[in-house]
Amino acid sequence: MSTRENFYSLDRLDEGISRALTDGIDASIFPADQSMASVVRIGPGAVGTVHSHPQEQWSILIEGSATRLQGGEEIPVKKGDFWVAPGGVEHGIIGGPEGALIIDIFAPARPEYKKPGSGFAGQ
Repeated sequence: MSTRENFYSLDRLDEGISRALTDGIDASIFPADQSMASVVRIGPGAVGTVHSHPQEQWSILIEGSATRLQGGEEIPVKKGDFWVAPGGVEHGIIGGPEGALIIDIFAPARPEYKKPGSGFAGQ
């Protein structure tokens, strides 16, 4: 087993599974057995479809800013903020003026995200 197995970098997002979520929002997905990480690039003003899924989703805003849509509320978020969307709760995102980079952690892993595709599955 390589000592590099299961190690990733934000500088090498092309090593993940590519998914175009919607216009201006793309993800690189890194699945494991019980969970997965999705690094999401959100363009300035890009609007993510409000959707839900049964998996719990933690999100960490690494760069930029956005407005989180969750449970019927609009919540401004900025670099360093993180939050959880419990399974079944409707949520979405709107990119701030400079866009955003977010890391989402899903548990359990989302089966539909284990292969390249497009859209917010579970819509």
